[in-house]
Amino acid sequence: MRLLICLLMAAMATGTTYAATPRTLRVDIQHSGDAKVERYALERVVLEPLAWAGNPARPLDDSNRGAQKFEVADVASGKLLYSRGYSTVFGEWYTTAEGEGAQRSFQESLRFPMPDKPVKLTIFARDAANAFAPSWSMVIDPASLEIERVVLPLPTAPIAIRHSGDPAYKVDLLLLGDGYTVEEMGKFEARARALTAHLFSVSPFKERASDFNVWALAVPVPESGISRPSSGVQRASSTGARYDVFGLERYLLTLDNRAFRELAQHAPYDVVEIVVNSETYGGGGIFGQFSTVAADNTFRDHLFVHEFGHHFAGLADEYYTSPVAYASMDKPAVEPWEPNVTALLDPSGPKWSHGASSPVPLPTPWPKAEFEARQRDVQARRAKLRAEQRPETEMDALLNASQADTDALFAHAQYRDVVGAFQGANYSATGYYRPQLQCMMFTRAEAFCEVCRNAIEQIIDLYSAGQPRVP
Repeated sequence: MRLLICLLMAAMATGTTYAATPRTLRVDIQHSGDAKVERYALERVVLEPLAWAGNPARPLDDSNRGAQKFEVADVASGKLLYSRGYSTVFGEWYTTAEGEGAQRSFQESLRFPMPDKPVKLTIFARDAANAFAPSWSMVIDPASLEIERVVLPLPTAPIAIRHSGDPAYKVDLLLLGDGYTVEEMGKFEARARALTAHLFSVSPFKERASDFNVWALAVPVPESGISRPSSGVQRASSTGARYDVFGLERYLLTLDNRAFRELAQHAPYDVVEIVVNSETYGGGGIFGQFSTVAADNTFRDHLFVHEFGHHFAGLADEYYTSPVAYASMDKPAVEPWEPNVTALLDPSGPKWSHGASSPVPLPTPWPKAEFEARQRDVQARRAKLRAEQRPETEMDALLNASQADTDALFAHAQYRDVVGAFQGANYSATGYYRPQLQCMMFTRAEAFCEVCRNAIEQIIDLYSAGQPRVP
């Protein structure tokens, strides 16, 4: 009820009249298997309490983003009603060493407007050629007695951090707090407002700020902070967020999809960033699922926007010198679907040739050997700091010095500001190429490259196009 009042008050303030929309249907599934086998199973179907916040003018996703895709089609006519690309935690896990010899199950959710007739839900996965192929399907009858229709209320309500209009025609970003006690609720709201302000200082979010609503929601936990098993820290969590996922100390995710969805359903949302009460460097982002940020870390602004780039736009990591939990591919077999990395150097140019500078040699020269030598030293010192459990201030100093050193190295590079194809990306020193020398997806730089900016705008349009923009 408090959320409804909040929305109505915002509508009155902006002169907006919201049209009636269907509620949100959520299908919770289990995604299991290993490096060789992949399975899906239904866990439950939930009718969420709020109206669908998605864009009715763009129900079909034509971006070709994601390791997976789901489609919703009318059973009687076969008409395609809704589709979205996405990626999964399972899709990262099965490339790890554990995925080679064990089987695990991960929770996932697929959300779409509540249909008024039976629909067929189909999940597609990438095949050997990186094309989508059907993997699993089921029929959902909206009249089914198996749909859970009762939702327990929360003791708190979402905070409207930024309201630009009808959720149906805006990107609705939900900042979901975790690790905050009752006494720290004010701290969470202040951090949520500060992170939001930073997001809209970065292009292209800066220029497209009127296409976003931002909400903040948190329920208190008994003890401040979140779990970090490698340091012996264990905490009760509202979203399941923790460090050390897949054995990587900085990788901050939740493997408890149900926990965070049970909270998120009380706010309008297209995308979710989990804001955790921690100063330890860390974050993570899964396209179409969620992203995370350590809200008290010195690099929180960079982490917030970088991880949101993964979650919101399906951007690939362009770095390759830091350790990661999953396998890299120095000799990729197919062209990656991510918009900002490529494995193919066609004579006519990379897949972002429409934005490439001309004439630019391919591959595009850059001080690669010197950069790698410096990064080897940084990573060795970084590992030593973590092994000795040194104060976070020492890690901050190392990373700040490393970025300053990289900026100085690149300052006079011949092709510093052009769009080309720079070898080294996607956790691989040789197998992939990135569009520009510097980007927020490559180092702790302050800006996205041109190709990443364009890719982000395409997804903003997917959620916001269809209604005149506010000047």
